Amino acid sequence: MLNVAQQFAHTLKEIGVRFVFGVPSGNMIDYIEALRQENGIDFILVGHEATAAVMADVCGRLTGVSGVCFATFGPGATNLTTGVGGAFLDRSPLLAFTDEMTDELLNRTVQMNINHQQLFFPITKWTTRVTAENFGEIILKAAGIVHAETPGPVHIGVPAGIGLRKVGEARSTIDYLRLEKKRWSPIVAGQIDKITVLLKKSKKPVLAVGLSAVRAGVKDLLIQLADKFQIPVVLTPMAKGMFPENHPLYAGVLFHALSDSVAETYRQAELVLGLGYDPVEFNYEDWMPNVPLIHFDSKEADVDTSQICEVLNVVGSIENSLEELLKMEMPVKKWELEMLQERKSRLSQKLRPEAGSFGPLAVIDELRTILPQEGILTVDVGAHLHLIGQQWQTPEPQKLLMTNGWSSMGFAIPAALAAKLCHPDLPVVAVMGDGGFLMTVGELATAKRLNLKIVFIVIYDNSLSLIRIKQSKKDFDNSYGTELNELPEEPTNHYFGVPVIRVTDQKSYKEALKYAFEFDGPIVIEAVIDGSEYDELVLKSNK
Repeated sequence: MLNVAQQFAHTLKEIGVRFVFGVPSGNMIDYIEALRQENGIDFILVGHEATAAVMADVCGRLTGVSGVCFATFGPGATNLTTGVGGAFLDRSPLLAFTDEMTDELLNRTVQMNINHQQLFFPITKWTTRVTAENFGEIILKAAGIVHAETPGPVHIGVPAGIGLRKVGEARSTIDYLRLEKKRWSPIVAGQIDKITVLLKKSKKPVLAVGLSAVRAGVKDLLIQLADKFQIPVVLTPMAKGMFPENHPLYAGVLFHALSDSVAETYRQAELVLGLGYDPVEFNYEDWMPNVPLIHFDSKEADVDTSQICEVLNVVGSIENSLEELLKMEMPVKKWELEMLQERKSRLSQKLRPEAGSFGPLAVIDELRTILPQEGILTVDVGAHLHLIGQQWQTPEPQKLLMTNGWSSMGFAIPAALAAKLCHPDLPVVAVMGDGGFLMTVGELATAKRLNLKIVFIVIYDNSLSLIRIKQSKKDFDNSYGTELNELPEEPTNHYFGVPVIRVTDQKSYKEALKYAFEFDGPIVIEAVIDGSEYDELVLKSNK
């Protein structure tokens, strides 16, 4: 007979989970032992519960199987919420388990006791509490909910002391009670007529592609549509890789560096076609001109209708919608391709580092030359993210991993750990600022213990650069509350046994990259740069 802990491990393994991330508690040791005994699934110890949840988030993105994390009462649960919130607003499938008090103590004043159901309610699709009798059933139901459109996390509270209770005979197979995918009806005739009228009327439409399109896997159809009608394409940051940067109709990334240059194209648009556009990254009205919007997604557009003159929601399968659009016949649109190419060339040139300089552009540019196309880059929140979001050539979706819905600093290191565990044969690099590095540097011990071959690049400018720039725009003192000054004169030679190379110029950086990519294990490159380069590139007008 299985006990509850064994059922937990076996059920997760059967639905495809490979790793469970967490920091052990006294109650959790029963479940860790069960994971140890279950072939094909492992418990991964991390330094902080937020790391556990971020790693689970990224595993969910990369594998399509729910990521799993576990935390103890009170402070363990509150630490976990940082990463769970990320899965919620970055749309990742995740199962978050926490200890909870026994029924008798649940509503008592007890050390570490808070209401976990209330804690997780606003940042999950569903939160529930299990019993020994329904544990397996709840896991399967939750696994269905996390994957149902729109994906996101589910929290499951586990009462203390139930791990060793017997739950019955083991089944040879466990049915995965994933919720059936919603069967979308095709676009109705009336909608097709309206779309046709709007498209024919518009000489200069723009395609805006977002996160939902990544999940729908419609890259090829998107390229066909843009080619057929000669429509320029803009991407949200998390949709990087959905449209080739070298395509004549590629117009850039919304919201990130030099957004005023990208705006030169979409300001001319007479119609916007939002394809899987999730406003969790950037609201439509924050960048769109006041022109009609056709929104293709699994849910209606969340827009301020006082700022957008007309909205047509086409709710259903993005793939089906694209196939219907491709059946339409109408004249090629009137965009001047030479002008689009000239704008893109100017944008690209502004993002090229000046000869002999060593700023964030040089750090990113040189990294792109050495990281293979199949490699994965994880990037933290900060001014450098705005540069990477626009500058980084991304061949496929999920090759550039970021958080742009939740936007929590401290993402890059945990994300890189997860990416390497999920894809051990692929090169993985994490880029972060010194502020984000301070938040998660302890997880280098995890990378060392697991011997994960990852290159960690820290862009040191001794400042919270994005905040400094925002202070400057308001004529505030841009040194107050943003200067870090943590880089000592004497270079650090390792963190927790992970070697460190400090570089201060282009030549030493190139040599460090070559060495780091050949090194068998985790390694840190500290790139000490002048952050003033950010000032002319980020936080530009989007309208």
